[in-house]
Order: sequence, then structure tokens, then C-alpha cells
Amino acid sequence: MSSGTLYDKVWELHRVAELPGGSTQLFIGLHLIHEVTSPQAFAALDDKDLAVRCPERTVATVDHIVPTTSQARPFADPLAEEMLSTLERNCARHDITLHGLGSGRQGIVHVIAPELGLTQPGMTVACGDSHTSTHGAFGAIAFGIGTSQVRDVLASQSLAMNKLKVRRIWVDNQLSPGVFAKDLILHVIRTLGVKAGVGHAYEFAGPAIDALSMEERMTLCNMAIEGGARCGYVNPDQVTFDYLAGRPAAPSGDAWERAVTWWRSLASDQDASFDDEVRFDAAAIAPTVTWGITPGQGIGVDEAVPTPDELQPSDRPIAEEAYRYMDLAPGQAIAGVPIDVCFIGSCTNGRLSDLKAAAAVARGRHVAEGIKAFVVPGSEQVARAAEAEGLDAVFRAAGFEWREPGCSMCLAMNPDRLEGRQISASSSNRNFKGRQGSASGRTLLMSPAMVAAAAVTGTVTDVRSLVATDAVSG
Repeated sequence: MSSGTLYDKVWELHRVAELPGGSTQLFIGLHLIHEVTSPQAFAALDDKDLAVRCPERTVATVDHIVPTTSQARPFADPLAEEMLSTLERNCARHDITLHGLGSGRQGIVHVIAPELGLTQPGMTVACGDSHTSTHGAFGAIAFGIGTSQVRDVLASQSLAMNKLKVRRIWVDNQLSPGVFAKDLILHVIRTLGVKAGVGHAYEFAGPAIDALSMEERMTLCNMAIEGGARCGYVNPDQVTFDYLAGRPAAPSGDAWERAVTWWRSLASDQDASFDDEVRFDAAAIAPTVTWGITPGQGIGVDEAVPTPDELQPSDRPIAEEAYRYMDLAPGQAIAGVPIDVCFIGSCTNGRLSDLKAAAAVARGRHVAEGIKAFVVPGSEQVARAAEAEGLDAVFRAAGFEWREPGCSMCLAMNPDRLEGRQISASSSNRNFKGRQGSASGRTLLMSPAMVAAAAVTGTVTDVRSLVATDAVSG
């Protein structure tokens, strides 16, 4: 295999042909589908009397529209019920594996594929969901695609794509206690901007990245898309292999050893050439909170909302819009901002380690008066694992609601929504206007531990102050 970046290597391994318009026909190794972007794609196949080309490479689950308080069928929302029924019919008709409700394997698509071992190094992964970049944590190239492209992958198991540039995001040192992968990626996006990654893949590397768990790497890659990158990835290493070992879809026996040898060879070579490189110091990053209406409008919890004079001229118009919408004043400290709703979950932060970090803050404390706080595991497996460790009991004792798996309030295509001008501390990935279900609702993005800190204090709170209190009292 020629010297180069992981992106270059995986691209060449999956290149089928160069197309007349200058794009590449790229083979897709794993296609993930769900109930929202697949119905129209299947209907388009029917219109052309086409079959699914490689049903064994397509895996389905239901996540966006499922309620999290009760998942009894039929759903109270007839549209949600119809969407799930349609997915069930399409999967049965085309012999596609569906991890449905109650199967023990249902959950958010970007949570279940890794935990089942479906996502592996060297793969190309596609899904009709923008946060498919999550799977790059395994040394895969993973793309979010639109409905017409879902149709194309179902019909041909390939996509027409243009090759990206590769920017290496090198992170030195290690994150401090109370600072998580969510803070790191929010800091990266804050620094580079939400459009800096356009036309790029982000390779995350360096000592701080090497020290992250697989679940933290997934958080990092999940939000690469929020920085404008089409995908983000981490080179596979022993952390990757230890995570995959023994999972249902992972190789086993002699095939496992051969796979690990090959996976190691995919990592970017030491002499690989990158189109750009940006360096960060993990030790200098504080818990980070968004104050505005894009993921790039973030600040350390110990900072104040920036004033127009502190911003680049090009950033001032959207900052003025954010001041008005969020009802936050330039120069106002973000710590102490009152919160109404606290949501822990999503494809960004709904995994077991996320729930453990939040439970460590909630343990021995109670949700502040007037605050609605709830925890939504990212999958049925995450829920059962958390319950086995007693995390659900910790959250319930602290006054949090413990829900069933699903996307929940991240996109609010289900009953979990903000109401009116409520302001939410959210562990999800987007703080756009109306993102969490209310046209005037407001979202502050932060780590699960920071959400838990906001829940028990009723305001944006530096989780490090609570951790320090625990250390002293303990």
C-alpha cells in the first residue's frame, strides 16, 4: 500500500471508477438506514423496479421518531407509527437486518453500529444522517448523505463523490479533570469556525487524541461535521482493537489477527502529506459552553459572552442575531445563566461513559427546583449496561427522569421538545434556532457532566467546582 493518509488509503481501496464529471464512484462498505430518510429512497427504487444491491451491507434501526417515555405500539403519533411500519415493511421486503424496538439492539444508529462491531477500520460508511462522521473514530471514512444518495447506495452500493482535502487537527498534552471530548471539539469549532472544514476531512491526532477512549473519539468525530468537515477520523490503534474485540460483527479467531494486522497498516504514515495542519493544547481547554445559535459560538465556562469588538467583522452580524435570540448580553458571564431543561443523550453523548460522567455529578445531589432533567440512553444495550451498574437509580434518586432509548430532544422529531422560550442545557450537537422543538427555544451545548451540573444547580455551572467539592468531602 502506498504511503499516505488513512483517508487516501481508504479512498483508493474503495474507488470503483473515475466519472466524466470529475467525481469518483466510491464503493460503500456499510450502509446504515433509519425511518426518516429511507422511505422516499425505497419508493424511488420501486418506481424504477430496482432491488437493493447488497442487502447484507445495509443495517437498519429506528431512532429519530420513537418516543422515550413509552415505546408501546402503536405510537400515539400516527405519523411516527407509519414511519416505523414503513421501515419494517421495506426491510422485510428487501431482506435487510432491522434492529427494532425490543430487539435488545435498537438505538441511535450511530450508537448501535459501533457497539455491534459493524463499524470497523478501513470501511466506507454512509447513512442518511449528517452525524455519520461519528464512525470515523474507528479509522473509517464515514459520510452523511441525502435521501437521493440513500437511494443510490441501496441501488448500487456506491456513491459519486469528490475527493476531499485532509486537515490534521493535532492536539498535544491531555485534557484536564472535568474537561471532556465534547469540550475539545467545541473548542476546535470555536477556534476554526463552522465553515473552516468545508471541502476537508479532519484527521484528529496527537497525544491528547491517543489518550481518548473510543467513546470519546466518537464524540469528537460526531461533531466534525459542525466544523464544516465532510468527515472526521482517528487512526486505528490498540484502543480501537480492544473496543472491537468480541463484538458480534467483529472478526474472530484467525480472522481477527489478520484483520488487526491490516487495520494497523491503514493508519496515516509518518511521512504522510496533509493539506493543512492546526495544533491545539488540550491542557489549555476549559469546560466549554455554546452561548449563541451555531456550534462555533462557544466559550469557556469561566468566560463571558464576547462583545462585538472582540469578534472578527465577519462574525458580528450572526453574533448580533444570537444576542437577540438567546437574550444574552455582550460581556455577560455564561456561568450563572438560568436553565429550564437539562437533556443528557443523543448520538454525540448518549453512550455509557457519558452517562457515568453525568451520574458522578448527580450522585448525592438533587435536581434544582423547577428544572426538568432527563437522561436518554443511546441504545437498548447502553440502557441495560447502565441499569446493571445502577446508574438509573442514581439519576432517579437525584430527580432525573430515566427514559427509553432514542434521539429524543436532539432533533425533537418526537414528543421530547422545548416549550416556548425555555432554555436547555443539552449534550446534543446543534444549537440552531428551533433545533430542539420550539421555534423560540434556546439551546446551550455542553458535556454530559456539565449538563448534570446545570441540573443540580439550576444554572450554567463549572462542573470542576462540583468535582473539587466532591474531592474535598470525600
